[in-house]
Amino acid sequence: MMRFDLTGKAALVTGAASGIGLATATMLARFGCTVAMNHLPDDPRGPEAVARLAGERLHVIAAPGNVGIAGDAERMVRAAVEKLGRLDLLVNNAGTPGVRAAVPPDDFAAMTEAMWETILQTNLLGVFRCSKAAVPALRSARGAIVSVASIAGVSAQGSSAPYGASKAGVVNLTRSLARGLGPEVRVNAVAPGSVDNDAWPIAWSDAYRREAADKAVLKRRCATEDIAEVIVFLGFGAAMVTGQTVVVDGGLTL
Repeated sequence: MMRFDLTGKAALVTGAASGIGLATATMLARFGCTVAMNHLPDDPRGPEAVARLAGERLHVIAAPGNVGIAGDAERMVRAAVEKLGRLDLLVNNAGTPGVRAAVPPDDFAAMTEAMWETILQTNLLGVFRCSKAAVPALRSARGAIVSVASIAGVSAQGSSAPYGASKAGVVNLTRSLARGLGPEVRVNAVAPGSVDNDAWPIAWSDAYRREAADKAVLKRRCATEDIAEVIVFLGFGAAMVTGQTVVVDGGLTL
């Protein structure tokens, strides 16, 4: 695994209570970065994760807030930046499938207005809200934004049409933000494939998990740390990469 010396750097990771967000926050902190860990205010996993990493003498702070709510997302970002004193990296990871089970593409009755609203408010508008609020600090630090899209937004079906559409929006928004924020701020995204993430609301069957591993060229599903490693690289390496979405799926979509 690559390593970075991130002493003196600061990052904000949304959706950091579990899964990819927690793995990313942990990796950044272990490389010396001070990390603001965003979590939903009523999610006990957030404070628990912050306390656990602080117990390792890592520099982490809590940043409670809901990126899916206009006003709360911006407030959270401003408060985190004030506590951190600077911002070198924003990781837009918070997201939701909006459902507990995958919705087939022909089940139009299940794709309700409420489902679309929930998914788009968090997965797409949340990315824009946090990015916009972080712009002054990121420009000052000549920092970076890395957003978490999905292979569902690139080529795969995903858990539902609304979810795939939201992640395709993240891919497109990444290009727009890169144009708008360059040359001071680089903006990229990762598109994870099938990830071993027990915290994800959709419980995929063992058969699905085996099939995903079998179809992947590398013959396994992604670990959350696999995604975190690419996020950190795009955030603090990759000096000439901007506006790109990097697929991290072990060759599942080849």
